[in-house]
Amino acid sequence: MTTTRVALGIEYDGSAFCGWQTQPSRCAVQDHVERALSGIAGETVETVCAGRTDAGVHALSQVVHFDTGAQRPDTAWVRGGNTLLPSSVAVTWARIVPAEFHARYSALRRSYRYVLLNRAVRPAADAGKVGWFHLPLDEGRMQVAARGLLGEHDFSAFRSSECQARSPVRTLHALEIRRSGDYVIIDICANAFLHHMVRNIVGALIYVGKGAQDAGWLSELLEGRDRTRAAPTFDAAGLYLSGVEYDRAFGLPTSGGAAWTALHASSEL
Repeated sequence: MTTTRVALGIEYDGSAFCGWQTQPSRCAVQDHVERALSGIAGETVETVCAGRTDAGVHALSQVVHFDTGAQRPDTAWVRGGNTLLPSSVAVTWARIVPAEFHARYSALRRSYRYVLLNRAVRPAADAGKVGWFHLPLDEGRMQVAARGLLGEHDFSAFRSSECQARSPVRTLHALEIRRSGDYVIIDICANAFLHHMVRNIVGALIYVGKGAQDAGWLSELLEGRDRTRAAPTFDAAGLYLSGVEYDRAFGLPTSGGAAWTALHASSEL
């Protein structure tokens, strides 16, 4: 039987799920996606994703691929899939891709955005969608500290003890911090990320922003490679997988920015 490899863009609110990766309780985003796609294909579908997000983490631009013997138009995977998915998960696009495409291993870069509400009062309308820190933060100090993490490094100091990656070495291409009113926006891009790496970096940046540590502290943590000396892992609620980059030859859409504008009222976000 001839099989076709299909790539999909997936958007989801991670609040109600136990993460991306399938679980025995079937509580993961992957479980819902595979069940919907299997219904459209008329056969069991197994997906591979670009990045396995944790419980409570959202995605504006997750990318998955799967192989199927079913012949369906791209619109069937999008519209048909969405009729079978919960309202908090949506297929945003579908493309037939060559057999050598791999959602995880073909990815050149991954981008995450952390949205932090920085005010004295906790969020209500944004609850579950943003992180929150009650003391004033100096985003300028945070940006200075961020520069010490750019480039290729051993990120053991920002790696979960449960991380299963073979190597702690990653290349950080960009780490930008800016403020929009009460929101501090942290955008981070790397070739790949370790388990909890983004949330651990955010936690350390907050220590600098509130004045508990100086701007050089992140560089010291990096050099020390000791996770126990760093800040606690920060809340998952404000974290979004915002983009995955592939070789243009695959012809995949770029997405994420438009979805974020719809998610939050501020045009700055």
